Amino acid sequence: MSNRRRFLRQAVFGSLALSNPAFLAGKTPPGKTPKGALPVVIATWDNRKATAAAWEILKNGGRALDAVEAGARVPEADPNDTSVGYGGFPDRDGFVTLDACIMDELGRAGSVSCLQHIMHPISVARKVMEQTPHVMLVGEGALQFALNQGFKKENLLTDNAREAWEKWKITSKYKPVINWERHDTIGIVAIDKANNVSGACSTSGMAFKMHGRVGDSPIIGAGMFADNDAGVAACTGLGEMVLRTMTSYLAVEELRRGAHPQKAAERAIMRIIEKMPEMAKENQIGIVVLDKRGRHGAYSVQPGFAYALYQNDENKAFEAKSYYTK
Repeated sequence: MSNRRRFLRQAVFGSLALSNPAFLAGKTPPGKTPKGALPVVIATWDNRKATAAAWEILKNGGRALDAVEAGARVPEADPNDTSVGYGGFPDRDGFVTLDACIMDELGRAGSVSCLQHIMHPISVARKVMEQTPHVMLVGEGALQFALNQGFKKENLLTDNAREAWEKWKITSKYKPVINWERHDTIGIVAIDKANNVSGACSTSGMAFKMHGRVGDSPIIGAGMFADNDAGVAACTGLGEMVLRTMTSYLAVEELRRGAHPQKAAERAIMRIIEKMPEMAKENQIGIVVLDKRGRHGAYSVQPGFAYALYQNDENKAFEAKSYYTK
């Protein structure tokens, strides 16, 4: 590089740093936060009961971490939700195995995978984050840890889930269904009044999966990612596709570069379509994104992905835009 080019480059970067301390710190400038934008919580699918539970904490000045945990616990305890927690459809061997992760504004994270017999894996994931030097516990180790932490061992296989499993065994065909009952994994992300972000993700995984299968939901950066300098994102859908592109992390990095959350969501989904075009034609991925200004975005591969948004004292469900149309 010539001396002149080097001088010009240094001059440009120097002026940016001097005029914008956030640039020097490697952070995205926050911009102006619209009135009523904070606090805010958004969840995949029409999980308005989950966002309502989170809002009860946020509206009183509570921490985003507490809010997303409370929100995720709602579908985890719902026996009629066949893709999360209690009532979730089992794997092909008849075992209900749960995955979850959680992340706070400090960059700390906790995760559990292939956890059986515990209704609230999201709370176990938080314990992993706060009570251990680790990020992830799996299988029997995760169960042992949960029991040692005082969680109750329960039978999570409901009669409805068992009947569905018995019916599935007749053909034993494994094929993901787009927008299965219009709900799936819950990803829930929030920003509190202190402008701190947190996220959570919880699922029972794909119905009738191979025993031991792990999707994107418990993987930090895949199913969910939070960064207090930029924002937070969470995904739902076929986990194998999300794992191959680290979709949530990609969306948050787009926020860091200055993208609006809607553009960040679209670019993250487009990466999936570009890398796996044939799989994308047959499967669904949806993503929700929040930036530090309280702006949101949502996008999906296929039509039919809904999300719940609680902001400015209003709890509403919306249909996200999608790459493919009806």
